[in-house]
Amino acid sequence: MSANYKNWVPNGMITALTAGTAILGAGTAALMCAKMSPKLKMALVGTAGAGTLACGAMTAWSIYAHCKFSYNGNRQLSKVIVEGTAKYITLPEGGIGLDVGCGSGALTIACAKRNPQGRMVGIDRWGMEYASFSQQLCEDNSDSEGVQNTEFHQGDACKLDYPDEYFDAVTSNYVYHNITGVNKQELLRETLRVLKKGGTFAIHDIMSKARYGDMQQFISELYNEGYEVVELIDTTNGMFMSKGEAKVLGLSGSSLLVGRK
Repeated sequence: MSANYKNWVPNGMITALTAGTAILGAGTAALMCAKMSPKLKMALVGTAGAGTLACGAMTAWSIYAHCKFSYNGNRQLSKVIVEGTAKYITLPEGGIGLDVGCGSGALTIACAKRNPQGRMVGIDRWGMEYASFSQQLCEDNSDSEGVQNTEFHQGDACKLDYPDEYFDAVTSNYVYHNITGVNKQELLRETLRVLKKGGTFAIHDIMSKARYGDMQQFISELYNEGYEVVELIDTTNGMFMSKGEAKVLGLSGSSLLVGRK
């Protein structure tokens, strides 16, 4: 059995949008044939037609994005991002790494594969809004990949249930921008809190200024606190994707915060 890392644009979303487009289209056609005052018909047909076009555009985008992210497609953007992020994680002999918001376990497993001398812990809240992801799915994927140095637990990125400087490496991929009402730099701080001195980190997210604030100032603060290496890498400049591709997919501002504590 092969691993199933799911798709960042689920099939259910495409099905719902396709059905919505069909229903709105049928409604628009019915209105065009209905007997009513010309002014009312024009208004209703215009509204329903606009809704059909909007829903159709969203359907087309979701199919496009689904194909881009698919692990079975030609582009395999999700896999490119996951494996590209995992390259920055290094564990010492017997070391432990943490993947925050592990979803289907893709990044956790990728890091574990690259570091057979250690083990990786993946945590996630696996809420109802991400019902297709679960702890069991992560464990099944790890087994499918033949990876034994992983474990998965329920966890909260806002308040990690681990003491200071517990892990030898920490990582995360496209998680924090989904957490509303929380300062993103504080989320980074919480993740880095559990990282040991000398440990490596690689955190990938949409780190636009609107979401994350002044990241250069944040990097300066980390250096002042004694961090050995801190670098913010734009991953839309061809590293993981082009700027045009990122814009179409809603991933503009994607950056990788890497370094050593």
